[in-house]
Order: sequence, then C-alpha cells, then structure tokens
Amino acid sequence: MPIIRRLPEALINRIAAGEVVERPASALKELIENAIDAGATRISIRIEEGGLALLEVTDDGCGMGPEEMALALERHATSKLPDEAIEQVATLGFRGEALPSIASVARLTLESRVRGVEQGWKRVVDHGALVEEGPAALPPGTRVRVEQLFGKVPARRKFLRSARSEYAACLDIVRRLAMARPDVGFTLEHGGRRILGLQGGEGLEARVAQIVDRALADNGVTIGLERGTMRLSGLAGLPTFNRGVADHQYLFVNGRPVKDRLLIGAVRGAYSGMLAHDRHAVLALFLELDPEDLDVNVHPAKTEVRFRDAPSVRGFIVSGLRDALSTGDKRSAQAPDASAMARWQVEPSAPEPEPRLSSIFTGRDWSSPGSSVRQPSSPWNTHVAEIFDAPQGRAEVAEPLPEETENFPLGIARGQVAQTYIVAEATDGLVIVDQHAAHERLVLERLRAARGTGEGASQALLMPEVVELDEPACDRLEDKAGDFAELGLSIERFGPGAMLVRAVPAILAKADPAALLQDLADDLAQHGESLLLGERIEHVLATMACHGSVRAGRTLSVPEMNALLREMERTPRSGQCNHGRPTWVKLSMGDVEKLFGRH
Repeated sequence: MPIIRRLPEALINRIAAGEVVERPASALKELIENAIDAGATRISIRIEEGGLALLEVTDDGCGMGPEEMALALERHATSKLPDEAIEQVATLGFRGEALPSIASVARLTLESRVRGVEQGWKRVVDHGALVEEGPAALPPGTRVRVEQLFGKVPARRKFLRSARSEYAACLDIVRRLAMARPDVGFTLEHGGRRILGLQGGEGLEARVAQIVDRALADNGVTIGLERGTMRLSGLAGLPTFNRGVADHQYLFVNGRPVKDRLLIGAVRGAYSGMLAHDRHAVLALFLELDPEDLDVNVHPAKTEVRFRDAPSVRGFIVSGLRDALSTGDKRSAQAPDASAMARWQVEPSAPEPEPRLSSIFTGRDWSSPGSSVRQPSSPWNTHVAEIFDAPQGRAEVAEPLPEETENFPLGIARGQVAQTYIVAEATDGLVIVDQHAAHERLVLERLRAARGTGEGASQALLMPEVVELDEPACDRLEDKAGDFAELGLSIERFGPGAMLVRAVPAILAKADPAALLQDLADDLAQHGESLLLGERIEHVLATMACHGSVRAGRTLSVPEMNALLREMERTPRSGQCNHGRPTWVKLSMGDVEKLFGRH
C-alpha cells in the first residue's frame, strides 16, 4: 500500500505554478494585475523574446516594505482579502500564489519602495531559492523582473510556442487589461521597440477605440444600460463593421477580462439576424454586478466566471445590445470599401485610332482605271439607328433639392442602376442603396413588430400533427410546453414517444412542425434551457423576409424609391441586411470631387 507523505515546499510551488503559470502571458497577467491592485497610475512593461527571456513590470503603486516582500513570496499570503468573505473580493487577484509560483520556475527579482521611505528593498529568488537580498534604489512603487522562465524545467519549456506566438499572447493580455482600466497609463516595449503608449485618464470609449480599432469610434454605438444591480457599458460595432474571426470581442466582468461561453453566446444572440454565420461582431462590453451574484474563483487564472442567475445575465446583455443597436444602427459602415474606391480612376487617354480608310474605299480596284468607288457595306442610316437604339438611362429630372431634404439623411432618389441599386442625392453627398438588401431588412422588422404586438400570434392547425421523437426528447419538450405556449406553439404529450402539435406561431405557419420540434428538442438537450425558440423564429423570419422583399432586377418608379428611402430612415437596424452586409453607402461630396480632381 503506498505511503501518504507531505510534499516538499519547492514541489508544492512547482505544482501551483503549473496551474497559474502556463506560459509567459500567464505570468505577465498576474504581475500587471498586482500592479493595478496596488493602486498604480502608470505601468511600464518590458518584454524580451516574447517573454521567454525577460518580463519586467514597473508601477508607481503603494509599494512594499522588506517584511511584506518576504510574505509576498510565500504561498497563500495576500493583502487582497481583508477578511474571510472571499465572495466579496473586489480586486483582480486574491489567491496569493502568483509570485511564489513564478519564483519557483524562473529567476525573479522583486524590488519595491514605499512612498515616503528613502530607500527601497530587493529580493532575488532563483527557481525557488533565495539568492540575494538587500537595499535597492528605485522610485516609489514596485518593479518585478522575471528571467529564464522554465529555464530549469525543460519539460515545461519545450511545450512553449515560438517567441513570436508568446509575444502575441502577451500583447493580448496587455491590451485587455489596459482596456479595462482607462484611468491607468500603460507602456509596452518588446525588444527595445515601443509597442503601446497609452495615457491615463482617457474615457472608456476612447481607450477601447484606440486599442481595438480607431474606426470603431465612427462605426460603433455606445452601450449604457442598468437593470437592478447589473450595469452594462462599452462600445459595440455596427453589424456592418465586422470581422472574420472573433478575436476582436473583449468581455469584462467587474473589471476582470474573461472568456466566458455564456457571454459569447449572448453576443452572438444579440447580433443574430444581423450578421452572416461566418462573420463576428467587434465590441468591448463591461458588465458590472453585485459580487455576491458572481463566482470568480472557478479557475486559477480567473479567466472564467460563474453567474448565480445566468439566464437573467444573458437576457440583460442581449436586450442591452439590441436596444443600443436599434438606436444607432440605421447607419451603415461609414466609408465605402477602399479597394472598390480605388477602382474609381480617371480613364487613361487612349492612342489615336488609325484612320479606317478601308471602310470608305472598300471594293476599289486601284489597278484598273475604270474601277469606281463601291458603296460602304454599312449604310449611314444603319449607324444612326445603332445610336438611337442604344440602351437609354432612366432617371429623375435633375431639379433642385427641396428644402426638406435636410431631414432626409438618405436623400432624394434620382434613378436606378442595373435594376438593383438606387442612386439618391443627399445634401452632403451621393447615396447608393441596395434595394433588395434594404427591403429585406424592412420586411423583417415589420414581421418582428407584428410578433411583438401579438397580432396573429398563434395559428391552429387544421389537423393536429403527430411528431415522433425519442422519449427523453418528449420529456424535455413537455417540461417546457408552458413556455412554448406563450410564443404561440401549442404542444402536448401523445404517448411515450410522440408529441401532438395543435398550433404554431402564425409567422411559422409554413414551417415544418416536425423539424421545428426536433430542433427544439436538440437545443434543450444541448443547452438545458429553452432559449432557442425565439432564435428559431428569428431565423425563419429572416428567411421569410428574404423571399418577401423587393428582388434585385425589379424596376422601381421614383416614388417607390423615395418611399423605400423614407422607411429606411424610420426603421431600426436598416443600415445592414439580415446577413450583415451594408444596405447603403455614401460618397461625400469631397470624395466625389476627388474622383474628378476638383479638390
């Protein structure tokens, strides 16, 4: 029988390091969080070789005395929990394992000076062993150097990625923590090169746009919503301002950067019907709620959280995002695609064509003196007919813009191009509208409005339909039958392995009840909550809107074009179609003048 024994302190620290310090970015995260919790207003970060050779974090926080520095290098010693109420923690870190764990797998130099004290102190720990201690000269605050990470643990070091990959992970950590604290200044150097230089005291929106994408400020909406003890703030990009990957979604809970599946799913749900499946929103969301409603002690790295009332949090985020987008997303992406604009070029001057004498003197036999000139093969009247038979444009008479145009952001229709695009003149530029994409959005919003008012919410089937499913699926559907009934879906149990559908939502009248119930049963099995009937309805609504909208290739009259423009100005989310593509773009008068060299 194996003997139970106590592990040596050095091995305990290395085991803890395996949980806390996975890579250089993990160690950097802990050091920056310590600096923030120390009340720093400026944090300077230096990295060499992606953090494999050096990580250095310097702050101007409260600092530590020699005795506190010794305690900080012991396991489970922390200043961030004044009592045993761990659920009330308000700091970023609180486990008290970061410094001793890092020191057990690297050479760590800790220097600190308390404000008002003439001299600082230094402690150097090399892979768990104290090798140097004494006075140090530095300004008030703390400086931590981590060198030779995993230098004596080759089994761990060989699993690290390249210096470039590790640097990318470190940069992501710095960006996220800097975004969470716009009141703190951050500088980042890598290999002697300045990467970031952020001044403290910026507003939240300015800091987010500076880090994520400067164009986000012009292509996003500000979030600000409160419900009970929950508060949601941040900056969300318009659906037309999207990316092919989800790397530009930054989520924070009580100031802590997290990567939580519930929050990611809530963002996806809020943008459903506005983005294509392979596109992702660009945003930074900051959720604040009572610490008692949140468990941040789920993972050693504190990147995951658990909510006491997860459905309420999800609903709050979805509704908050949708409300914000409904007020600001009549806009499309602010500028036309750069590559498309580059194609607007002045036609290069072509060389003068050679005279086509053969068309005039065709048939003349110059070797024969009696030969005469033959008539051209194409008579003049044929040329004239070709000119007048050429396709004719159709546009409104170019009358002066009426005074009320100032109230029409999308301008007055002037014509139609390729039976697909409406060309309109606004007071500040030229607007081009995709008629199918625009009308598709308008139809979808009408269907949503009808659903919201309950008009024709449910439609009874002429003959109730029996849907056969396995018994566990029927059990799940039966448990949620009351919730489904509120949305117009009336179902009841019909034996061990079947459900009876008596009525469906009116807007799903043409949907297949069997497919609908199968999808709902699968969703309940996967998620455990009936959150997806509404999303299923949204998907069907989007499909109906696409088939019920004005198609490309249809000729519209000028009054029809103007009616479409006016409804777009009144309708939320009209800046993008149901697939996330822009419904209109605008060329400012300055852009038009540049095309003709008049600027």
